[in-house]
Amino acid sequence: MQQDFRPPVRPSRPIEPAQSPVPPVLIEEAPLPSIEETPSGLTPKKPKKSLKKTILFIALGLLVLLGAAAVAAFTWYNTQLSAVDPDNKDLVSVTIEPSTSPKAIAALLKEEGVIRSTEAFSIYTRISKTQNTLQAGKYRLSPSESTPKIVEHLTKGSVDTFNLTFLPGSTLAENKEVLVKAGFSEQQIDAAFSAEYDSPLFEGKPVGQDLEGYIYGETYNFASSATVEDILKRVFAEYERVIAANDLVAKFKAQNLTLYQGIILASIVQRESIGGDEADIAQVFYNRIAEPMPLGSDVTYQYIADKTGAPRDTNLESPYNTRIKMGLPPGPIAVPGLKALLGVASPSGNDYLFFLSGDDDVTYYATNLAGHEANIRDHCKVKCLII
Repeated sequence: MQQDFRPPVRPSRPIEPAQSPVPPVLIEEAPLPSIEETPSGLTPKKPKKSLKKTILFIALGLLVLLGAAAVAAFTWYNTQLSAVDPDNKDLVSVTIEPSTSPKAIAALLKEEGVIRSTEAFSIYTRISKTQNTLQAGKYRLSPSESTPKIVEHLTKGSVDTFNLTFLPGSTLAENKEVLVKAGFSEQQIDAAFSAEYDSPLFEGKPVGQDLEGYIYGETYNFASSATVEDILKRVFAEYERVIAANDLVAKFKAQNLTLYQGIILASIVQRESIGGDEADIAQVFYNRIAEPMPLGSDVTYQYIADKTGAPRDTNLESPYNTRIKMGLPPGPIAVPGLKALLGVASPSGNDYLFFLSGDDDVTYYATNLAGHEANIRDHCKVKCLII
């Protein structure tokens, strides 16, 4: 009997319901950038909008930088054209020789301290078309003037002028300082003040006496080429005119004074006066001379003490100390103004022997010492302490 070698049939499991299949996961890939042909091969193509923005930002940045640079340049230029020192009214003597180049002129002006920048000067003269119209000559320029004003002076050349003001009541030292500020050297000033001048103004003036009292107080206009000698001659001429116009020689003579003595007394009146009281003060001095009494003027010993560097002292031994010396001092102590000259020429006729300027700037008079001491006590608690 033939055997059956087929494997036994296992009973089959019940068939379970089929489950829903798991949906496949879809992986979304980023799109590859488009490519374009270039001479060097294939390169990614950038979006057009991004490139335009970059160019726009760069352009705006450049405009901002250019604008800032322009503002900075404009600010620098205007600053460099401004005055070196607006508060310094002193004048500086500058001589520009013929054939001096604009560049050399700028360097000279910078060296003398009247412009801030040679570059700004050159730019301005080119823009204003004055570079080739700058003229040689002698100028008096000020650090208080702007570069355009300086250029205006230089284009006028020899017709350029300047003013000098000498004040009534000023001393010779103060007069010289005015000239220093006008740009003259001390050597030029000393030489001019030591020179001899032929004028009726100096009638009675002792030989060797300096020019104290002779620099008549006024504002004068001079050409830029004027020397110190030119200035002094102009001042003396003005003084002569004032003396002649007011017949001062004859009027001083009526008071038993020479022209020189009249100027001396007027210089004291000038320094003692507060303005408007000149004729009364002059009369007090005439009354004291007639007594006879020392003039008793404090301003005389103060003048010589300050001039010589000595301490101020009411007992200072000097012919200028009219507190202790009789008569007029040897010379003027300042330059008298017209009112002081007229006061000495035509005194008021009062009978006072004393006067003082009170703390309230009023002049008080007295006929005797007791009255004078009362005025000091009542009206001069501050000023009368000044030595």
